[in-house]
Amino acid sequence: MSGFTNVLVIVAVVALVLVRQFRTERLSMDRKWWLLPAILGFFALRDGSLADPHHLTGSVVLLVVNLLVSVGMGIGWAFTTRVWTDDQGDVWTKGTAATAGTWLGGMASRAAVVGIGLAMGIHLGSSALMLGFALSLLTRSGVVMWRAGGLRSAYVGPFAQPAWEDRR
Repeated sequence: MSGFTNVLVIVAVVALVLVRQFRTERLSMDRKWWLLPAILGFFALRDGSLADPHHLTGSVVLLVVNLLVSVGMGIGWAFTTRVWTDDQGDVWTKGTAATAGTWLGGMASRAAVVGIGLAMGIHLGSSALMLGFALSLLTRSGVVMWRAGGLRSAYVGPFAQPAWEDRR
């Protein structure tokens, strides 16, 4: 995909995720929560323009920093998402004001990484942004599923761990 197409895909997916994040939504434990991040990651890696070929070492370092920021954002995003069960045992999620703050902080951190790169003459393409968002989304989804697994005793899976959350 071209850089412009990547940007359009990123904007569309971010809009979809944000809308879904801030409304109350029942969590489907059997849904393929990893599928959207995997598709985004595939397209980001397939493009082959993750690193600036003129500044390979610097762009790889900035890419790694960007990915670490993405993981941190995903973790913060997941732990600021409210997770609870209803009377039937269904698990529900909804983003909070802290979730919005995590989003803003994560976006500011990513912008800072890109700004540092530009100041050094290093260009991180839209594929790096897409890969970072995919990693944030994968991290957030995995942690939320892990937290939800502790709330729902009938769920048996790799993320069935105790959760630190309020129960209704």
